[in-house]
Amino acid sequence: MTSDRETPVRVGVFGLLGSGNLGNDGSLEAVLGYLRAEHPDAAVDALCGGPEVVSARYGIPATRLHWYRGEYRTASRAGAVAGKGLGKLVDVLRTAAWVRRHDVVIVPGMGVLEATLPLRPWGFPYSLFLLCASGRLFGTRVALVSVGAAAIGNRPTRALVRWSARLATYRSYRDAQSRDAMRAMGVDTARDAVYPDLAFALPTPEASAASDAPSPVCVGVMDFRGGNDDRARAEEIHRRYLDGTTRFVRALVEDGRPVRLLTGDGCDAPVVAAILDAVDSPLVTAAEAASLADLMKEMAAADTAVAIRYHNLICALKTGTPVLALSYAAKSDALMDRMGLGAYCHSAREVDADRLLEQFRALEKRSAELRQTLTEKNLTAARQLDCQFTDLTTALFSAADHTYAHATREAPCKRPKSRR
Repeated sequence: MTSDRETPVRVGVFGLLGSGNLGNDGSLEAVLGYLRAEHPDAAVDALCGGPEVVSARYGIPATRLHWYRGEYRTASRAGAVAGKGLGKLVDVLRTAAWVRRHDVVIVPGMGVLEATLPLRPWGFPYSLFLLCASGRLFGTRVALVSVGAAAIGNRPTRALVRWSARLATYRSYRDAQSRDAMRAMGVDTARDAVYPDLAFALPTPEASAASDAPSPVCVGVMDFRGGNDDRARAEEIHRRYLDGTTRFVRALVEDGRPVRLLTGDGCDAPVVAAILDAVDSPLVTAAEAASLADLMKEMAAADTAVAIRYHNLICALKTGTPVLALSYAAKSDALMDRMGLGAYCHSAREVDADRLLEQFRALEKRSAELRQTLTEKNLTAARQLDCQFTDLTTALFSAADHTYAHATREAPCKRPKSRR
């Protein structure tokens, strides 16, 4: 689509992008693909966590999300506390100035309306609120696109998330549970639609050439310590998860199975190191993935997989690789159910290696059947995301009334072309 404006439409993308989380960056990549295909004249830039990475990798100008460079470090000294406090005030002006320069701001996917992992209200929830409030103040259309949401117990965090959602121009969710959670928190979701996660819009890697070597079992790991309400027992949860996962990997090795360890964030590296040290076998190797495309290539080469991070699961599902989910939040259960693998979930908080191995063997026995199921589900997801992007264009870029998808639209719409 070519704009009939005298100047290009100014589009900003916003979030914890370029900060080491491959799932977040995959969501950005999907939105950039949509913009380049449907709105090639748009001038795109980012306000994000890792501007240098985003600019180098995606070729768009990027600005640091926070004025204070120590934002993500724990502030224990008076100077650091003062710096963080001052940064919160400066960010009000910086965010407002950035938003004012744009016609449209897109928050691409991610779990921006949830606190299923440890999260402080003055961190990203505060930043998101500043974005949405600035958009409402300056008339900039802000879109929360195929985002994740969940019920939030912490009152300040819940209030910031609720008001962010209310102030946004457009909202869509990556599963029905996310929409239900926002409705329960007092947001009017009558016009909000449900679509698959944006990562399902990314290209699927081609199958690798056949090899005589046995295919590995991909095991996605995570520096998992529970959620926002589990801080008091975070170390206990971590030890239980790590011990159960290590025992599972060791059992596979004892059966002569090669294992490929995968991560989804830089913070997961210590878990990989701990498993490699504990199992100490040449059958266990670790991948160095720099993108979701890299993760998909690893998953595509595997017979089966076990994964905990949400976007590790997506990479397996999208490549048609049967996967067992170590589920730490309802979003994982919803994803697996939507893709026809709802029976293959195991609690990440209570990893039982023996039970996990039993479930894994049951998964392998149905591998051929499940691959066919995933092929069909992926075609449906692709069609639904074409609908997502069509609705986004109508809501944000059309000169007509900005009315978007109705809550009843969860089935694929008819659209003749695809970006995949």
